[in-house]
Amino acid sequence: MQMKEKKHSSTPAGTQILDAEAIRRALRRIAHEIIEQNADLKSVVLAGIPLRGVEIARRLGECICEVVKIDIETGTIDVAMHRDDVGTRAELPIVHASKLPLPLEHRTVIIVDDVLFTGRTARAAMDAISSFGRPARIQLATLIDRGHRELPIRADYVGKNLPTATREQIQVRLQNVDNEPDAVWLFKE
Repeated sequence: MQMKEKKHSSTPAGTQILDAEAIRRALRRIAHEIIEQNADLKSVVLAGIPLRGVEIARRLGECICEVVKIDIETGTIDVAMHRDDVGTRAELPIVHASKLPLPLEHRTVIIVDDVLFTGRTARAAMDAISSFGRPARIQLATLIDRGHRELPIRADYVGKNLPTATREQIQVRLQNVDNEPDAVWLFKE
């Protein structure tokens, strides 16, 4: 009896942590937590960090709308030029346009990213948001929290806590962004 080996084109040495269904469940859970923690959902803005955070924000907005029948505004907050390591990189980062529904005053902006690691991207997102206005509150939602914070930042909403070694890597793949099946992969060096 010959067994077929299941292969994934760009992730041959990784371990799959979440599949498409597990990602969907995690996002539904986050959506329910956002609903519970925000009394005025009409004032909520989901601000995704390119690339995958934008798609996750869109999906969270859809999940929230399915539950409470309210369209949540979404936007994009690019952090490329707000990172504290921008001058030390060998290559300049790719910059995407930031687009947020304005004004931000009296609103809750939820920063959405795929993986929370050191906290530096979340800090850069807060800096970028401040250039658009002063929201009433800023919250953070992430699909994966892998630990290893370098700044005092924590996520308000987490799909999965996944303790990792610093040399390990997490890769999130989303069909609408990467043209690969939705999955979260762990790679060990």
